[in-house]
Amino acid sequence: MKILLKNLKRGIVKLRIENPEDLWYLSSLIEPGDVVEGQTFRKIKIGGGEDRARTAEKKRVFMSIKAEKVEFQEYSSQLRVLGTILEGPDDVPKGSYHSFGLEEQTIIAIIKEHWLNYQLQRLEEAAELKLPEILLCILDREHAYFARLRRNNYSVLSKIEGAVERKVDKAEAKGNFYGDVIKQIDEYNQKYKFDNIVVASPAFFKEDLMKNLKDDALRKKIVLATCSSVTENAFREVLARQELREVLRKDRISKEIAVVDSLLSEISRNGPCAYGFRQTKEAAEAGAVDTLLITDSYIQSMKQGQRFQEIDYIMRLAEQAKGAIAIIGSDNDGGKRLNGLGGIAAILRYKLW
Repeated sequence: MKILLKNLKRGIVKLRIENPEDLWYLSSLIEPGDVVEGQTFRKIKIGGGEDRARTAEKKRVFMSIKAEKVEFQEYSSQLRVLGTILEGPDDVPKGSYHSFGLEEQTIIAIIKEHWLNYQLQRLEEAAELKLPEILLCILDREHAYFARLRRNNYSVLSKIEGAVERKVDKAEAKGNFYGDVIKQIDEYNQKYKFDNIVVASPAFFKEDLMKNLKDDALRKKIVLATCSSVTENAFREVLARQELREVLRKDRISKEIAVVDSLLSEISRNGPCAYGFRQTKEAAEAGAVDTLLITDSYIQSMKQGQRFQEIDYIMRLAEQAKGAIAIIGSDNDGGKRLNGLGGIAAILRYKLW
């Protein structure tokens, strides 16, 4: 995420979405009542007012809406914000509904009456997010392409072509093609110190490569994915794959699991903690919250049930008492365990019960 403008006196933050993780952060930052504005697509009717033959054409227009609903699917690469139109083209009535589709490279402004400290911290966290160094390798039995993942794109490093021996019923790699591919992966790994290596192929070629890989250290870095073709254009297909998004989430997930583990440790030894809505609310009202934990799915469910103000109340109390707020993704074991405790909990400064 790149923050383009921050004017807290007016409550405005303007930003550009740069990777799938940014969408996850925004899904918990955009709340009912916020104003979201930017360029979006809207069907506009073409033709005279009395012309029955008017057609609707999708056009890119500036729109400002008051958010009512935020929709984010765990494995989606798009975030949708639904709300009523405050400002837009002259032929689009104010007060009608519009849905912003937010994705990578979208530029939007978010306007809040008041930004909480934890929300600003999460914006900075997303802006400073260091993506892991990732090597992309796409191959079949006779071609292999290598690329280095950039912040929201890739740069092609090289290409290897192998000889193929044609037989009656199948074609087989001739010579040591897989060995050449492994050697190239290893050389790039030593040069760039990659955190992860994504190997993608149609059919079974990636599995055949892994059968030839003997280096356990290199094997541990590799994540397998699927693509439909082996060309430079296939890199874009791999960038949208769930396997790559999992790699990008690893660092965030490890931190979240550590926070949940701390909570579970306090629970196991009957330490200062609270879990479930009622206990956590009482702890927040007592000013006892040191760290508030809440899952993104719990936030979404409260928004859908028109109860978000109750969660907002607890988060504001926690912040007023100088407590930390940790939003935990439901896409990992930490989030699943926290959801098992009601989706909301807190590590306290002292015991209340």
